[in-house]
Amino acid sequence: MQKKGLAVVAVGGNALILDKDHQTVPDQFNAAVKTVKRIADMIVDGWDVVITHGNGPQVGFILRRSELAAHELHQVPLDYCGADTEGSIGYMLQQALYNEFRERGIKKQAATVITQTIVDSKDPAFQNPTKPIGSFMEEELAMEKREKEGWTVVEDAGRGWRRVVPSPIPQTIVEADAIRTLIDNGFVVVAVGGGGIPVMQREDGSLIGVEAVIDKDFGSAILASMIEADLFLISTAVEKVAINFNKSGQKWLDKITVAEAQKLIEEGQFAKGSMLPKIEAILKFMAGGGKKALITDPAHIKDALDGKTGTWIVP
Repeated sequence: MQKKGLAVVAVGGNALILDKDHQTVPDQFNAAVKTVKRIADMIVDGWDVVITHGNGPQVGFILRRSELAAHELHQVPLDYCGADTEGSIGYMLQQALYNEFRERGIKKQAATVITQTIVDSKDPAFQNPTKPIGSFMEEELAMEKREKEGWTVVEDAGRGWRRVVPSPIPQTIVEADAIRTLIDNGFVVVAVGGGGIPVMQREDGSLIGVEAVIDKDFGSAILASMIEADLFLISTAVEKVAINFNKSGQKWLDKITVAEAQKLIEEGQFAKGSMLPKIEAILKFMAGGGKKALITDPAHIKDALDGKTGTWIVP
């Protein structure tokens, strides 16, 4: 088997929760089983793989349970919600990979690394929280939470009030060396779940968790740079990236350069809540010395790697 290199594969929310009717833990595990088949295909083709993943819905479930049990149990801080989901989703992916490897006769093991991501205390996001988390609330409860617990709350498009938290830009992945060591010793690694657990560095160098969330693709991009990945692959809901998406003149993109991607961003071609952060994360990876990146959906990963579909971003 010819080695292809090291790939960081960032799997999106649809990798575990297919739709609102399939949210239970068994549903999520069944989705994980389908996802790891694509990863196993990559490994058979000669790739070393680090899997990163989202955790937004799962963190939301923990927060909701915490709210419902508040009369009886302690609240769960947001950084611990991130840690909980890194562990539980890592367990799903590890077990699914173990079973897939066993079925195929692949001599590989997977390991999950609970990952901390350092953010800058001076990041402007801390003065302007924008990321909604948790349940919708009536205005009275929202004001009470703001007063008693210091939450920042906003009215969300007429649907109710929600807590918002900062979404700072990730700076460094604390466990990058451990992840690289595992890769070099033949492991498939699951890491940087939800972009990593956001932590800050105190003046003495020690770490402390913070109430924030990190964009999964930005965290994955930082890791990909730090471990010198050959490929950064973002698996999402579309087979290819398009310009004029869902408008007249829609055009699917096969390959674009960094300069072309930057120009398309300036033209406003990518939506803020969907494709824009993915393209920006890839540009961050490329600026850090990355060689190539790919965006496609899970079902087309193999074909995309074979050059048959997907959108490639190159220097």
